[in-house]
Amino acid sequence: MKNIVVLSGAGISAESGIKTFRDSGGLWEGYDVTEVATPEGFRKNPELVLEFYNMRRKQALDAQPNAGHLALVELEKKHQVNIVTQNVDNLHEKAGSTHVLHLHGELFKSRSTRRPTLVYDMSGWELKLGDTCELGSQLRPHIVWFGEAVPAMDEAIELVRKADVLIIVGTSMQVYPAAGLIDYAPSGIPVYVVDPNLPVVSSRSHLHLIAEPASSGLTKVVSELLEN
Repeated sequence: MKNIVVLSGAGISAESGIKTFRDSGGLWEGYDVTEVATPEGFRKNPELVLEFYNMRRKQALDAQPNAGHLALVELEKKHQVNIVTQNVDNLHEKAGSTHVLHLHGELFKSRSTRRPTLVYDMSGWELKLGDTCELGSQLRPHIVWFGEAVPAMDEAIELVRKADVLIIVGTSMQVYPAAGLIDYAPSGIPVYVVDPNLPVVSSRSHLHLIAEPASSGLTKVVSELLEN
């Protein structure tokens, strides 16, 4: 059994109909990222930010895993598979993956604005002004906004350090600190990069570049890994 770590980005979710900021140069349905994905934006107009994430949550509820997500579930039947995702949707979990670490937070969770450790599962898609935590403080999306620290980064680094195989799928490798995770992978291990627009990856031995969407590219990679 191999220890396989998957770094997934927006590209794998896009194939399931989840729109991304990069779809239109930093805009999402006409919203500027600085207005809806920063602490400053939330302080300035919390109602706008909550509505923005309500729309994203509603969209994600209808989205279904694609062949790329399902291929990773098959891989888990033979190997230890840890998914480190930049995505805030729950498509990996919907597909059946059991070890998913969300670097940038989770869309279907909320947390206290007073005490960040108070995190709550959401059963529906709507979070409104006046929805409070047990301390009486307003709830906010459990999302790592631009300008905020990435609490899960240390755990992600440890996972990558122990990998026997690294798969990078659907990411531009331009968003830090997540983009730097590849530097922690042991030298000499196989690294598979799956994306129609292949990102620039530091020179490594045993680098496999698959210029395909996640659905078809991951299916091929998983087939190869299941055979070996």
